[in-house]
Amino acid sequence: MLKNPFFADMADTRKKLVPIESVPTKTDIEQSHELIAPYIHKTPILSSRYLNELIGCEVFFKCENFQKIGAFKMRGASNAALRLPAESLQNGLATHSSGNHAAALALTAKNLKIPSYIVMPSSAPKIKKEAVKHYGGQIIECIPTLEAREATLNELVIKTGAQFVHPFDNYSVIGGQATVAKELVEELPDLDAIFAPVGGGGLLSGTALSAHYFSSGTAVYGGEPLGANDAWESLNKGQLIPVKNPKTIADGLLTSLSTKTFHLIKSHVREIVVTEEKMIVYAMRLIWERMKILIEPSSAVALAALLNKKTAFKGKKIGIILSGGNVDLDQFKFSA
Repeated sequence: MLKNPFFADMADTRKKLVPIESVPTKTDIEQSHELIAPYIHKTPILSSRYLNELIGCEVFFKCENFQKIGAFKMRGASNAALRLPAESLQNGLATHSSGNHAAALALTAKNLKIPSYIVMPSSAPKIKKEAVKHYGGQIIECIPTLEAREATLNELVIKTGAQFVHPFDNYSVIGGQATVAKELVEELPDLDAIFAPVGGGGLLSGTALSAHYFSSGTAVYGGEPLGANDAWESLNKGQLIPVKNPKTIADGLLTSLSTKTFHLIKSHVREIVVTEEKMIVYAMRLIWERMKILIEPSSAVALAALLNKKTAFKGKKIGIILSGGNVDLDQFKFSA
């Protein structure tokens, strides 16, 4: 067994929990929330009078940009790792990720006092690579394709014996991500709808499950970039269709749905709303300028989706999940 204070403190709770092997139940999500509570922030919910007037409804932003590592991914990564038996963690944790899940897993491994091995595409934002390094993660770069990421990860797991935690195709991860919407609907139980961005689908799946269990009158919508619209296409055609050559400013949404997330989204999400790049940029600037908070482009996709459908939500109460705030400021020019 791993001998460190982290495991000692969590011993009683961990004995009761195991990895979630099927669609998370209401109890799974409640237990996950309790398990990860000491290692995440309960993020604030903010609003803007200007945006309410612009859109014509009450909008409430669940600010996961203020989460540890700057994104919601800390919830799923920590839940998945904490549910694993201690003996399976002896050789560390491993994953492939373009950024936020990578940082979340690296910080979780640091908490557990074990190594982490992160396969990242060479095109991943510098700020996200620096975050992984800061938390002690060992980065192995690969060419920016899903095939390369998976092949490199498989070689790494064989070499190190590390435990692989998938960024979204993992029910324990989905159960952790579900705690975002659980907190939102507990504070605002009468929301008409929640909008969340969708890439691999872990956040949107978890959001849909929490709405289903804890706020059945709340509809769930996904926001997706036009240049990476596999979720929209998959739901419209009734089968999983991976994205090919995705291109969008929303770098956190370049991945395709998995079998697990596709079926959950198909069952519980009202609609996927596709949005163009110019609307994503517009939505991001609105939040930067009017709310004075920093979000990354992937977060803005949810607001962009609502803007595209604002006439349908006039007078309603809408929740929006701002998924993260890790922006590469090197892209901007600053002068003294």
